[in-house]
Amino acid sequence: MASQDTTREKGIYRVTIIGSIVNFVLLVFKFFAGFIGHSSAMIADAVHSLSDFVTDIVVIVFVRISGKPQDESHDYGHGKYETLATAIIGAVLIAVGIGILANSVTGIIDAFNGKVLEAPSILALIAAAISIVSKEILYQYTVFKGRRLSSKVVIANAWHHRSDAFSSIGTLIGIAGAMFLGEKWRVLDPIAALIVSTFIIKVAIDLVKPCIDELLEKSLSNEVEGKILSIIHSFPEVKSPHHLRTRRIGNNIAIEIHIRMDGAMSLKDAHEITRNIEVALKEEFGKDTHIGIHMEPAKDER
Repeated sequence: MASQDTTREKGIYRVTIIGSIVNFVLLVFKFFAGFIGHSSAMIADAVHSLSDFVTDIVVIVFVRISGKPQDESHDYGHGKYETLATAIIGAVLIAVGIGILANSVTGIIDAFNGKVLEAPSILALIAAAISIVSKEILYQYTVFKGRRLSSKVVIANAWHHRSDAFSSIGTLIGIAGAMFLGEKWRVLDPIAALIVSTFIIKVAIDLVKPCIDELLEKSLSNEVEGKILSIIHSFPEVKSPHHLRTRRIGNNIAIEIHIRMDGAMSLKDAHEITRNIEVALKEEFGKDTHIGIHMEPAKDER
């Protein structure tokens, strides 16, 4: 029978491969529609889809690494490789957003300087509509699977799909305006792209920030640490838990804490209590939670 980790890894691969196939078909179609339909906006949208395809490959490579068990070189496993993959996706999104932002500003300036943009064809409009529908469906599917699999990198990739859908909405507005409202309204294309690019950058920053926090060993939230202490306090033999240290390792967490117990207690009994604490913590936070408990004799209350 396949282990839970193996099932999770296969699930991540499955959803990512489906996304990569859709992305590849879309980027080929968008490039074709952009060149044949005389739409620079659609070509830019195709480049965005290309970035989606590239990040799918990043997910496939890094998830295989992050799924490896502990070894001599990685005592805490390889979970942070998945965090690194998420950070890479966020960085790519930031780069794409800045690129779209720069191109849209240039287009707006050109339009106000009297440059007439070339009118796109109906093929580009159809391509934009197909992209919006397919990418939104792909986002809903991917984010659902990401939450089921508890995978930050899959959820990050889902947002990349949605950013492409929003980019296509801007493209659709620009193409439609250029086709049906006349030459003066062709500036709608770069204006819409400007709005979309700011959204893409905002989403990217939201993805990258927690990755940076994890890589810098930021402690878990006060709420989580409070829950940890509450579980430990539920064992009456434990006195004065202190020196609590927490951090995140990929999709898992690490907990280190000092506890005091009766100094006259046998080593066997003390070990049994700490083992029960570990079981309780893993039931709450997952079986792969890293736990280190340091035992000390309780201070003489006299």
